[in-house]
Order: sequence, then structure tokens, then C-alpha cells
Amino acid sequence: MDRRQGLSVRLKLTLSYAGFLMIAGALLLAAVWVFLLRGRSQSLNVSDPADFLRVFDPSNFGPVVFVPAGIMVLAFLLVFGLVGGWILAGRMLAPLIRITDATRRVANGPLSHRIRLPGRRDEFRELADSFDTMLAQLEAHVVEQQRFAANASHELRTPLAVTQALLDVARNDPNHDACELVERLRVVNTRAIDLTEALLLLSRANQRSFTREHVDLSLMAEEATETLFPLAERHDVTIETSGDTSATIGSRALLLQMTTNLLHNAIGHNLPEQGIVWVHTSVRPNSVVLTVENTGEKLTSQLVSTLTEPFQRGNERLHTGHAGVGLGLAIVKSIAQAHDGTLTLTPRPAGGLRVTVQLPAASAHGRQV
Repeated sequence: MDRRQGLSVRLKLTLSYAGFLMIAGALLLAAVWVFLLRGRSQSLNVSDPADFLRVFDPSNFGPVVFVPAGIMVLAFLLVFGLVGGWILAGRMLAPLIRITDATRRVANGPLSHRIRLPGRRDEFRELADSFDTMLAQLEAHVVEQQRFAANASHELRTPLAVTQALLDVARNDPNHDACELVERLRVVNTRAIDLTEALLLLSRANQRSFTREHVDLSLMAEEATETLFPLAERHDVTIETSGDTSATIGSRALLLQMTTNLLHNAIGHNLPEQGIVWVHTSVRPNSVVLTVENTGEKLTSQLVSTLTEPFQRGNERLHTGHAGVGLGLAIVKSIAQAHDGTLTLTPRPAGGLRVTVQLPAASAHGRQV
């Protein structure tokens, strides 16, 4: 934004210091006259410039030299206030200048720069620390978005490349089975649509652009269980639900998607036979909790810590035949964060995964308002 050049803050502070010092000096001289010298003279005047020289004569004192002495004192205070104020303002504004320089550097360069302002905590240090924290979060967000964009481009390019390959084969081989080609194109297109919808859902959750309402997580769990029951039967997985009414404030559609993703993930990455998924809702002070556990292969803590990253797939996903698009738990994490909640993944000692989503309770939202 273009702005007209104005007085600098340093000059404004300097003038403020000098002005305050002049006013204080004038008030002090007035007090001296009123309470000490008023009864000794009938008038105050400066007859000629020579009267200023009488100030330095030890034989002259009191009302005789009060006016020239007062003028000289005020002149000294003005010069002292301007010089001293300029120096003090410069020292006071030095941290702000450093912050401004860092802002310009970050605007035209890498986000890795930090202010790291030394000294004890004050308003400027708090501002610098807040700016450093914001830069760290922004840098992490940019890196995550760049990695996400690269992964998304790769994932979206795959079905397009497969489609192109299938069409090239069909063009070069007129006798190729058209029904088989259509079916394979349908599968590839379905995967591309699923990936695009997942990306849109993830973007919506990150932007927090949704209407908030009262939502019962236990009802979300029941609805998701009913929806995924046929899938669980095909995978020979049993779903067990339990828990209490768990009311929170948020988007019903997003929270249902979150619960559905968790159950779908638990069903698809379970034991080949006789797998179990446990879904439990509970209420804690100021929060509600949704827990989804499933049997399965033993997972390492290192692997579990990466499962919420976009397009990250665990080893067991490679041989189940249901690789998905790699955004299930990433979407769950984004939805939980968009609702001011937390997502915790823990490997089960016997195998499988325990996923815990903790959200603010509806009563806690009411107290915050």
C-alpha cells in the first residue's frame, strides 16, 4: 500500500520527550515564582539582552534575574530534550527496527530467518517471539503444502497416465476387448474421482468453512457402522460399538466423514479372517472422546507416527487389495484440528491400531462463548 511519507516514530518520540520536558520545566519555574519569589517583585520583564549576562553575576539573584534565567533554563531543557530524546528513542526502537528488517527479509527471502531478539521479556520481545513462532508455523505449513502438492500431483498423474496407456493400447490393437478396456477405464476413473473428492474434503476441513451445530459422536459411530456393515461382512470383520452420548459442536457432515474414515481404515487394514473393530465413545471433563481400535498386524511406533501424513500408506496396505488414496487418516486429522480437537494414534501390543479423537464437549463450547 502506497502511503505519504510522515514523521518517523523516532522523531515523534523525540518531540514528545522534549515537549514534556519543556512543560515540566515551565511548571517548575512557575511554582518557584509563585511560592518563593512572588512577594519580592511587582513585575517580570527583560529590559535588554544584557540582562542575560547578569544571570552569571553572583551578586545578582532572586527576581532580578528570574526571567532571563528561566528562559535560559528552558532553552537548555529544549536542547537537552531533543538530543536526549533522540538517543533514547533510538535505543527504545532498536528492537522494533530489528523486527521490521526481519519482516522485509522474510518477505523477499526464505522463511527460515528468525529474529531471536535477546534480553528479558517485554512487549518488543513478546512481539519478536510471536513473530518467530508465526514464521515457524508458516514455514512448516508451506513445506507441508509443497510436499502435499507434489504428492497430489504424482497421485493424480498416475490414473491419467494409466488411462493414456490403456487408450494407446486400444488404438494400436483394434482387436482388443472393448469391454475389458471400459472396465479398466472405469476403475481408474473411479480412483481419480475418489482422490479428487478426498482432496476437496481435506481442503474444506483445513479452511474451517463449515456451519457448526450440536453433534452426537455416538450417533455418528452408529451411522458409520450401519453404512460400512456390508464392507465389514465381506472382510469377515466384526464391529462392536459401545459408549455414552457424546455431544460436541461442529459440522455433522465432516464429523460423520471422520468417523466413517476411521471405521473404513480399521476394516480395510485388519486381519484376513475374524477381525474385530471396537468403536467406543466417552465423555471427559470439557471433552468427548471417540476411540476406534482394530486387530491386525503389529505396527511400529515409527510407522504409526507417519500414517496421518497425506498419501502415506502403511506396509500392510500393500497386500490387502484396498490401498485407497492415502488420505483417510490425513482427513481425520484435519477434521479433528478444524474442530479444535486432537488425534492420537497408538499401536496395539497385540497388533492393530488404536485411534483416539478428542473434541471439546458441547458444554465447553458454551462456556467459551
